[in-house]
Amino acid sequence: MVDEVLASLNCKSGGTYVDGTVGGAGHAYEILAKSAPDGLLIGIDCDAEALGAAAERLRSFGSRSILVKGDYADIAGILAGLEVKRVDGIIFDLGVSSHQLETASRGFSFTREAPLDMRMDCGLGYTAYDLVNKAAERELENIIRDYGEEKMARRIARAIVKKRAIAPIATTTELAALVARTVPFTQGRRAVHPATRTFQAIRIAVNNELERLPEAIKAGIEVLTGGGRFSIISFHSLEDRIVKNEFRRWERDCLCPPKMPVCTCQQKALIRVVTKKPLRPGPAEVAANPRARSASLRTAERI
Repeated sequence: MVDEVLASLNCKSGGTYVDGTVGGAGHAYEILAKSAPDGLLIGIDCDAEALGAAAERLRSFGSRSILVKGDYADIAGILAGLEVKRVDGIIFDLGVSSHQLETASRGFSFTREAPLDMRMDCGLGYTAYDLVNKAAERELENIIRDYGEEKMARRIARAIVKKRAIAPIATTTELAALVARTVPFTQGRRAVHPATRTFQAIRIAVNNELERLPEAIKAGIEVLTGGGRFSIISFHSLEDRIVKNEFRRWERDCLCPPKMPVCTCQQKALIRVVTKKPLRPGPAEVAANPRARSASLRTAERI
């Protein structure tokens, strides 16, 4: 959704922009091109491999791009370290990147055999292998149900525990095949591989994705200049619900419980929501990039 992102951010010459999930720099490249000749792009990512790819992609922009290894929830500290006080726009493109999915060794895809890893930051110690082979059955069930929205979570968790009692589940294809045997394609409700939701759930849990998102949104809002835009692309309902609720939260003048007779929180609205309903990719983009089919773009503007 590059065109929609550029339009949502109102990119302009001389502006300062943050790509909090820079990945392969697809959005970052276009933002720099749109903000020529002197716009600045600060790209943040916890994935060292992604930063390497981004550096190569953005090489032609020279000092107009600054790349930092870090967590987007630490955006305020990262900007302070660069002596940047306010920015004109922020983009978060949530979830796993195309580069991560296409790099088999990272273990995000169930279509290619690889060790069960799924870490966005390879410096972290806890992997998908650890979760799958060490978590209690009830914990696995909760993760698969809550983060994957998988109705067969209990059956899948039980199958995992039974299998790992014989031998550890070590690879992506091994786990995918186990889930497929447990929740077969023959169920009419499934238009995608049976392991899709389970892999999503495990990836979210390993990388603590949903817990960090509200903190990252708040931090991003606080560093925006007046009139600055904050755009977020999400790929599943759990992410989109958090983005929607957090934008609504910071759009309100009062956060007190509804039954409170008088406001005591002294909250003042920090943003106005630009997109009352999320923008979706058009048919042409979905045809060119099937992964985009579930993308939702929401934008808010700092007051």
